[in-house]
Amino acid sequence: MRGPLVVKRAFSEPLLLLAAFGSILLATTTLVALTMYASSIAEAGVRRTMETASHEQIAATVSTPITAETFPKFDQAVRAELTAAYGRAPDVAASLRSDSYTMPGQEGRQRPELLRFGSYDGLDRHAKLVSGAWPQTGGGTGDTVQAAISLSASSETGFKVGQEFTTRGRLDGRPVRVRVVGVFQLDDPFGARWAGEQLLSRGVERGEFTTYGPLMVTRETFIGRFATNVNATWTAVPDLRALTPEQLRPMAAAISGLEDRLKEQGCGSCVAASHLPELLTQLDTASLVARSTMLIPVLQLLLLAAYALMLTARLLADHRRMEVALLRSRGAGTVRLAVLAGGEALLVALPCAIVAPFLGPPLLALINRLPWIEAAGVRLDPQADLGTFLVSFGVALAAAVLLMAPALAGARRTYVEEQAARGRGGGRGLIERAGADLALLVVAGLAIWQLQRYGAPVTATAAGGLGIDPLIISGPALALLTGGMLGLRLVPRVSRLAEKITSRRPSLAPALGAWQVSRRPLKYAGPALLLTMAISIGIVSLATASTWRTSQLDQARHQAGADLRLSGPPDGPELGALGRGTAFTALPGVRAASPGFRGQVDVGGESAMLVALDAGKLGELFHLRPDLSAQPVSELSRTLVGDRAERLELPGRPAGLTVTAEADAELSARLVLTDALGVWRDVPLGVLKAGENRLEVDLRALAGQNGEISYPISLLGVIAGAPSGKATLTVTGLTADGRQVDAPRLTMKAEQATAAAFAQRPEPGPMPVVLTSGLASSLKLAAGQEGRVSIDRRVLPVKVVGVVETMPTTTAGQQAVLADWETMQTYELATAQPPRPATEWWLATADGGADATAATAELKSHPEWDVTVLDQRALAATLQDDPLASGLQGALMLGFLAALVFAALGFLVNAAVAARERMSEFAVLRALGVSPRQVLGMLAMEQAFVVGLSLLAGTGLAVVVGMLVVPHIVLTGQAAAVTPAVVLDIPWGATAAMLALVTAVLFAIVAGLARTVRKQHSLREEQ
Repeated sequence: MRGPLVVKRAFSEPLLLLAAFGSILLATTTLVALTMYASSIAEAGVRRTMETASHEQIAATVSTPITAETFPKFDQAVRAELTAAYGRAPDVAASLRSDSYTMPGQEGRQRPELLRFGSYDGLDRHAKLVSGAWPQTGGGTGDTVQAAISLSASSETGFKVGQEFTTRGRLDGRPVRVRVVGVFQLDDPFGARWAGEQLLSRGVERGEFTTYGPLMVTRETFIGRFATNVNATWTAVPDLRALTPEQLRPMAAAISGLEDRLKEQGCGSCVAASHLPELLTQLDTASLVARSTMLIPVLQLLLLAAYALMLTARLLADHRRMEVALLRSRGAGTVRLAVLAGGEALLVALPCAIVAPFLGPPLLALINRLPWIEAAGVRLDPQADLGTFLVSFGVALAAAVLLMAPALAGARRTYVEEQAARGRGGGRGLIERAGADLALLVVAGLAIWQLQRYGAPVTATAAGGLGIDPLIISGPALALLTGGMLGLRLVPRVSRLAEKITSRRPSLAPALGAWQVSRRPLKYAGPALLLTMAISIGIVSLATASTWRTSQLDQARHQAGADLRLSGPPDGPELGALGRGTAFTALPGVRAASPGFRGQVDVGGESAMLVALDAGKLGELFHLRPDLSAQPVSELSRTLVGDRAERLELPGRPAGLTVTAEADAELSARLVLTDALGVWRDVPLGVLKAGENRLEVDLRALAGQNGEISYPISLLGVIAGAPSGKATLTVTGLTADGRQVDAPRLTMKAEQATAAAFAQRPEPGPMPVVLTSGLASSLKLAAGQEGRVSIDRRVLPVKVVGVVETMPTTTAGQQAVLADWETMQTYELATAQPPRPATEWWLATADGGADATAATAELKSHPEWDVTVLDQRALAATLQDDPLASGLQGALMLGFLAALVFAALGFLVNAAVAARERMSEFAVLRALGVSPRQVLGMLAMEQAFVVGLSLLAGTGLAVVVGMLVVPHIVLTGQAAAVTPAVVLDIPWGATAAMLALVTAVLFAIVAGLARTVRKQHSLREEQ
């Protein structure tokens, strides 16, 4: 009989049981989907990171001296240990370099130019032959060695295919007969793979000795002829695209212990190096933080679902109070009533537990269509597994307990007690009377304080690892619940105020509606709290998503500093110092450009980043978020300009310059000049002898082999130093391409380091600078103040024209100073220092990403320029496409949509049940002469009170929680704090649209309910 009785009892209240079924199904499906989503996002994040990781991030190197006897043993051991560490065999290339050999014909020189031989496994996969063929082992005649040479080394040495020569070892003097059989060109000579192979990528190294090569031979040839205790390096590049989050830390530990294991196998001099353990550990932390952060909307949804279900359960229990009391009076015990309630709850919950795992994947397929998830290339295709069913059944069983709890609580009352309990309720609930909401406020405050302190819901465990802190995770959800519960204290007070106001007006419906709410405030408190929490969750979700997207743009602008930032060597064979700017400013879409210097300097004893740019172009170039500085960029651009050196402009477009100078003693001199783009360059004039000196300067060489100079060229001054003490230098004449330059006579008394300008001007005043707030504090300088500051051990007078919280292109906490490029160079010249090189170029492109993309493509088509491009738009796209960073957004949208559905469902059920319970009351009002319109107006007034109060309280609560929580859960893809700091961004347009939509849906429910009540009254009146 129990089974049929449970079923009959359940279907006696179809509306409430259907609402309970909908709530449990929505909760289980959404939470199962969120569980799948968190796991899928973590796996997608690891996969994406491994796919996009650079060569230097994932490669591992092992180096050790080898001989012909030890190489086979070491080679086998290294490859075996690398395979064991990665779990599968990586791509391993052994690189070998010989001792030095003398260039042919220079054996008798004291400092001859040198040659090196080398071998690289699989070189033919990373290079193409320009001419000839790849060397073979034993392919020469007699003892002749076959070798291939890079195109750059061939150009430097003049070696051609087919040429034979003999070279001798610098250490042992052994002769080696070489035949060049091929000339090759590396596919990417400046790529990360060749970062430790400078000689191979450039063909020449100039230092104390000039070394060419290497002449590449086969491995067998190298081992047989050149392996005389030389260095060998194995580089392993693994394929980690199938790596899972569970494998991260074990693999990091295995790679970290690679060197120790090799030493245990007899390679005592082996040195292993890899950045992969750091990357894997960081990625593991980021994966844990991403999953833990996604628990925040899960807990919010859990609380909302639990409360919605409790409201439904309470309504069901209230509806069956008299039924339960009658059953008890007829002999039904507590156990039997509990079995009835439990069976009814399981009848609703178990189907949801079975169905939810199969509804989760289709729901995730809809989430996969979100723009930022789709743009990230993440394809969420999870399948229902055992873990999914466990989560589903766990949630469903918890929901069943919540559904039966109110029924069990009232199972001990007798019929008489139930009759007494149906009287007028109090104005305050049990929680408010006990002060539990205030206690919960303290707990929520502690959780949010810890979140703000630690910056993530992950903290160190007692075992030294990382774990999820449950208190921090629950902070946002507790804050929403606590705020909503505190808002319930307003319901009686606001209802009484509404009652006083409406009672003074002639309209009956508003007065009756306000009186009804004031009379039974606890009846309306439950729906109000449900709506308040749902609205708050919705607005916080929108704010978090918008804040995250805005933060990614801020990070990209801060890291790039400009639309395009180009870095690389300031001088090169293809593009010289005066040729790089001409090529860069001619890129597609470039509308403004500035040479720049960015590097670490010592400022007042503290390490800081020095950034020097053309101050006049800061407004177009410099990406500084307005809230980070008290002065706008336009004002900084104007005030940063200080004293600048006068220029002596050379007429026309000269390719050469002749300098005539007289000296009364031997001294060295350097000529300082600049081009039309503001690039400063010092040109060595060599050692001047006593008497008259005629010096030739090749200006064209300053542009490189294929670069062009941006004319006009201007002379700034001369830096000279007399090693013997003092000397006088006079520049008596200047000739540009044979044309006499009208220049004033420059005379200077040179000591160790002295500078003189062609156009004399007064001593420059204090140099204007912009400091970061931390550096300004340590130097005890504020905006508008002047002082003397040591910069790279040179004391300079400075004037602080601005203070910023953080400087673009710097990392978190890094101090920095910004100066005008020309002004800084003027001070360097005044102190007889060579001008700082243009290590970077900052470019502004026309509106739209197409110009930046075209410029980047043009730069990538010229690898010989040796330029690293940082594109602000591409960087923003990369940050926004990171699954670990963007994963929270999909979870928030799931929670957001589920919250709105819970709100609508709970409001509908509560309003419908409340109206049905008061049908007799409405009949009495009709009998007293109250019109149907007035009855419906009273009903609308009651529900409008709930809706209006919930919308206002929910919006206010969301703003408070958003300010306290959102900036601390927006992290980078590496789970680090964001630079610049996150600024809360509430999209008020979308928020208003969401509130309008919710209001429309709720009042549509009220309108439908009113229509139903009216029809039932009309039917009763007809009867």
